[in-house]
Amino acid sequence: MTGINKSDFPLSIVAGKSAYEALQQNGWDPSQFSALIGASGGAKLLGIAHLDRFLFGDYLQRSNHTMSLYGSSIGAWRHAALAGPNPLEAIIELQYRYLNQDWDENDQRSRTQVVDSLCRWIIDGVIDKEKAASICSHPRFTTHIVTARGRGLNSHRYPFSVGTGMTLGAIGNLVKRSNLSFFFQRVVFTAGGKHDFKFQDFQTYHAELKAEDLRTVLLASGAIPFLMSSKQNIQGAPRGLYWDGGIIDYHFDFDNHHSDGLALYPHFSAEIIKGWFDKSIPWRRNSATSLDQVVIISPSKSYLANLPYNKIPDRKDFARMSKSERKSYWNKAVDASQRLAEAFASVVEAENPAAQVIPL
Repeated sequence: MTGINKSDFPLSIVAGKSAYEALQQNGWDPSQFSALIGASGGAKLLGIAHLDRFLFGDYLQRSNHTMSLYGSSIGAWRHAALAGPNPLEAIIELQYRYLNQDWDENDQRSRTQVVDSLCRWIIDGVIDKEKAASICSHPRFTTHIVTARGRGLNSHRYPFSVGTGMTLGAIGNLVKRSNLSFFFQRVVFTAGGKHDFKFQDFQTYHAELKAEDLRTVLLASGAIPFLMSSKQNIQGAPRGLYWDGGIIDYHFDFDNHHSDGLALYPHFSAEIIKGWFDKSIPWRRNSATSLDQVVIISPSKSYLANLPYNKIPDRKDFARMSKSERKSYWNKAVDASQRLAEAFASVVEAENPAAQVIPL
């Protein structure tokens, strides 16, 4: 890797102070990572498709140590693939199904009903009864799925109620992030006792993740208001409507991260935003201090500059492109992500493990 300019490298690898020192000392030994983080982002999973395949099918299989998997929305769906009996096969199937969503243009159902059916089809490619049991009792990977339980107006399914509740939540969040707790409660469905996050910013309820409820919980964690249906009264958790976990934990607030180990974060960008409503609030990014034990791996600016449209796939592509255009572009993005996997493999094997790492 000597002589390669970091600005031309396909990956942006950023590490907090303690994480950077650990990489210098221990190299890329996977056993030093006690947590894997998965952000919300929908179609963005396709932008790091081959990186996930390398991580799930190779790199993380080089160790037998236990890890906590924290995910919201598509992050939780990706982690379900990892904790299943065949991670590589599952992540490939998840990516294939997400990319190949299809529907009849003359379908008489509402948009929400169509999207709900597509999401069920995608999830069913990753889990069945046997796989759900594996995910919820995995000896290595402890799954934590984040959801947002609606409060007040957001506890009703009526569009006017949810629209008003979301608007008030956004306004309250703008004033102070903690105000969001008046509109949503964080509920984390947990498959075991290993916790790398101690959530202190919002009142948080931990519910046991059971195999028979896994499909419902995964769908709830990705239930974007107005696009998908919420899930109601999930067994073992407070009664109510459950929405996309990214509303509270879009990229996660790392002030809540408390662990002796490092957190590995294969991400869609180098930017770590706390909640969904914080996307347009510059001061709601995680600080270098809060990311002290975190390693973030994401596509670099130079890599993105060579992609069609100079970006990885995102959910807005459904509206801005025809089906054929979208699938062609998404397939190109998936194929291109092989460079990300190869780049990370070279980093892991390099003589200087921190050569391509940017310290915070």
